[in-house]
Amino acid sequence: MQLLRSLIYALIFYPATAIYVLVGIAATLFGPTATRALVRNWTLFNHELARIVLGVSSVMDGEIPAGAVLIAVKHESMYETLEMVHRGNTPAIVLKRELSDIPFFGWLTRRYGVIPVDRSAGSKALRKMVEAGKAAIADGRPIIIYPEGTRVAHGERPELKPGFAGLYRALGLPVVPVAVDSGRLWGKGLLKRAGTVHFRVGDTIPPGLKRDEIERHVHAAINTLNS
Repeated sequence: MQLLRSLIYALIFYPATAIYVLVGIAATLFGPTATRALVRNWTLFNHELARIVLGVSSVMDGEIPAGAVLIAVKHESMYETLEMVHRGNTPAIVLKRELSDIPFFGWLTRRYGVIPVDRSAGSKALRKMVEAGKAAIADGRPIIIYPEGTRVAHGERPELKPGFAGLYRALGLPVVPVAVDSGRLWGKGLLKRAGTVHFRVGDTIPPGLKRDEIERHVHAAINTLNS
């Protein structure tokens, strides 16, 4: 039954996403506010679709503060990448450049205000991340980063990528760590399991810590649901 639900979800989500992208391209003509409203609506659509079709819901323990903060999120599935758009107050999102280069979809993400990163570009990539991050701060938007750099299975605790500490140091923002356990239900394949995804917001970490300190604090906080 859950396999059938997963198939129905996919058959609805991906065509609907294509429609959202086409409408979103038109929305960009009305500026960033309209574009971000449409993207937010898309993520809310997915939230309801996952709840109704898959039986996947979510709860958040804690609250993400408003304004310019760096939100460091555990990454176990596609679910949190969409869910955090509205739970994180329409943030700018650090994501790999390949996603922002996808025809139509990638163009829309850039108009929304993502921060694409070329992982092979080294220090040049960090400079571009910082420039885009400062633009988001000037706009009063929070910034989401997945500091482990890629999606991991539930229970895995990889070290953080160095770009996180570099961005933290350059932007001088407090960090809000968010633990997620979505990988229990939402794996890389087609099958999704019914249940509740938990988000746990950790204590805000102040700016100005040394690299080993901030990495240790964030690594511990985003893995609190990894039992």
